[in-house]
Amino acid sequence: MSNHSRPQQLKYLLPNMFTAASIFAGTFSMVEAINGAFAVSAWLILLSLIFDGLDGRVARMTNTCSQFGVEFDSLADIVAFGVAPAILIYMFVGHEFGRFGIVVSALYVMFGAIRLARFNVMTATSEPSVFIGVPIPTAAVFLSVLVLLFTRYPELESFKITILVMAVFVALLMVSNIRYPSFKKVDLKKPHFMRLFIGLLMAALTIFLYPIEGFAILFSLYLFYGPVRAVITLLNYSTRHPKK
Repeated sequence: MSNHSRPQQLKYLLPNMFTAASIFAGTFSMVEAINGAFAVSAWLILLSLIFDGLDGRVARMTNTCSQFGVEFDSLADIVAFGVAPAILIYMFVGHEFGRFGIVVSALYVMFGAIRLARFNVMTATSEPSVFIGVPIPTAAVFLSVLVLLFTRYPELESFKITILVMAVFVALLMVSNIRYPSFKKVDLKKPHFMRLFIGLLMAALTIFLYPIEGFAILFSLYLFYGPVRAVITLLNYSTRHPKK
């Protein structure tokens, strides 16, 4: 092996190390959930989201995208954003509802796997600016933030079943045909840049002041944007094309 080719091969390690870190954080999250440290478990899923965002961006920046990296990333996602949140919600609330809790956790993992498989199959033909169905990392972080809210506000204890209801809801959104905006290719032209900058600044300040509540608002807005937009589009279509 030449001295020139060795650095080239080493470049491929960097994005895959971020992917491996995402798996580690997801596994660590499951251990913490089993041990009853639910807040730590939820924050570890958010940490997985950071690693998941970095691996793809680093691969594109270093021009080291590969089929192995794509497959490795999907397997990492099912661990960090499929199994880890399912274990978290089951240990936090699902076990209190017997088989229903098991079904909800299993349904979330199965639909998350379907979402990932469909994404991999449709990547070549889908629009780069949209996701079909809510992305599994978004669903996972949303459920994790719900757990953080319930641990922060003990007075919500009697409403914990809401987490299971929302788990079913986001599971259905993952396998739906509802479109969600993708931020992989953001338009940075001048008219859009200022709006984007102000929006990101406001979001960052809100999260700095109220981290849990800020994340809850941010991910809730994104999650419900899809269904609301779909309903508005359907109503507009019905108005323009009334049944004869």
